[in-house]
Amino acid sequence: MNIEVLTIFPDMFDSFLAYGIVSRAIKSGRIRVSPVNIRDYAAGKHRQTDDRPYGGGAGMVMMPEPLAGSINAARKKDGRAKVILLTPQGRPFDQDTAGKLAKESGLVFVCGRYEGVDERIRSDYIDDEISIGDYVLTGGEIAAMVVIDAVIRLIPGVLGSDESATADSFSNGLLEHAHYTRPQIFRAGAVPDVLLSGNHAKIDEWRLESALVRTFLKRPDLLEKKALSSREKAILKKWCDNIERLVSGQDSGHQGGDALSRADTLSGEEP
Repeated sequence: MNIEVLTIFPDMFDSFLAYGIVSRAIKSGRIRVSPVNIRDYAAGKHRQTDDRPYGGGAGMVMMPEPLAGSINAARKKDGRAKVILLTPQGRPFDQDTAGKLAKESGLVFVCGRYEGVDERIRSDYIDDEISIGDYVLTGGEIAAMVVIDAVIRLIPGVLGSDESATADSFSNGLLEHAHYTRPQIFRAGAVPDVLLSGNHAKIDEWRLESALVRTFLKRPDLLEKKALSSREKAILKKWCDNIERLVSGQDSGHQGGDALSRADTLSGEEP
């Protein structure tokens, strides 16, 4: 995949492209990322890329000519590349969007600055607008890095195991299950016995239950949007029954300690 990033600060990407998964993906030849200086397409001695807005008001607006020139140059290299503007007004970025972008032949990211870009660029040159959250940054560069990082790890062969991407949080509509590594006992916490059992069927069941419980506790909104499988419904119903027994035990004056005993087989967190 070829990725071009149009920015007035191309040096911001030096460290981002030099380390970790991104760097390895570039060295392997699976992706090519090229930061392009928008000023190279600006006219005049000072290569100006911004000007005051018509109608007055605070701040500056990115001028259309340099942006149009840099976008046209990128499209000449790959006519099928999708041109994306990073903007707070864009559609929210999520894992599903990352997966779709990973299937594109090429991507061109336009990093806005100041108060934004001239509206004629937005309407005539942009294929998609993406936001990484309901907040405002000083520019689109950091947002572009976020999107690029999320996208390239979904390109086949970039990660050490393609299974890593499919098991990530949000890939199946759930948060990822709890993880453990050495040492087996750390302070007061021990690795759940099931993970040491070697029984892969039980381990898979534990991981699914862990993912469901984590999602229910931390992001219940994801469950509202997810089409639950019969297996997932059964796990949630079991937890619902446990909670009902706990409440009933409290109402009867009992401690109800057995009702949530299954929590011990999960991550060790409070249920």
